[in-house]
Amino acid sequence: MVKTNNASRRQRRRWHIRKKISGTASRPRLCVFRSAKHIYAQLIDDEAGKTLVAASTVEKSAEGSKSSTVEGAALVGKLVAEKAVKAGISQVVFDRSGYKFHGRVKSLADAARENGLQF
Repeated sequence: MVKTNNASRRQRRRWHIRKKISGTASRPRLCVFRSAKHIYAQLIDDEAGKTLVAASTVEKSAEGSKSSTVEGAALVGKLVAEKAVKAGISQVVFDRSGYKFHGRVKSLADAARENGLQF
């Protein structure tokens, strides 16, 4: 019997999600990564292999926020949406990277939707 931990189960969920979704230049993939201290979001064009827009709680514009909280995630969602709208991107494909859609991930997604992204 194979022993699994949370990280390996998340990795398997991530692979299953990535088999089904892919980002293009017109509709990039909004990829979320959350660590214990910070949360990161990127808009990725998988066809070209390029990151179009990125935001995180590490940035100077997010400084002063509580980086590992739901409020910090909402700020990152707002930042990534504002940068995307400036870059002319309005529609994205959401990639939760194997994380459950609640808490910080949900907060980031809701803030991105409120600030102009559609997914």
